[in-house]
Amino acid sequence: MEVFTKELTPTDIQHRFSFPTRSLHYIDFAGEFSVDLRVKDSSGELRVIGCNKRSHGGHPKPELCRGWRRYVIDYDLRVGDRVVLLAEEDHRLGSQFMIEAKRRIILFREEAWGDLPRAN
Repeated sequence: MEVFTKELTPTDIQHRFSFPTRSLHYIDFAGEFSVDLRVKDSSGELRVIGCNKRSHGGHPKPELCRGWRRYVIDYDLRVGDRVVLLAEEDHRLGSQFMIEAKRRIILFREEAWGDLPRAN
């Protein structure tokens, strides 16, 4: 089940990845403002990515932080690329989510989104 899809901005690439507030109900913060997400990437690697819930004008603003930049580097992500987070239980790995990186490509004058393989 898709949690969110977002095209990356310069802030997402350089600092932290903010994502839509409507996606918060997929993440169990257990009354805290920070949680570690167990995420399987498209190469099958289990990653632990920190997720914070900042307050922005009285409204919660979720963001991926610790471990996020490593993912950006490993997949050579750029501004305009897309990240998809899926809710997916993998009991073998113990992951809660799957993360996918996609890049815009043009095929026969048509726009499409291709999966990005791990660069490093």
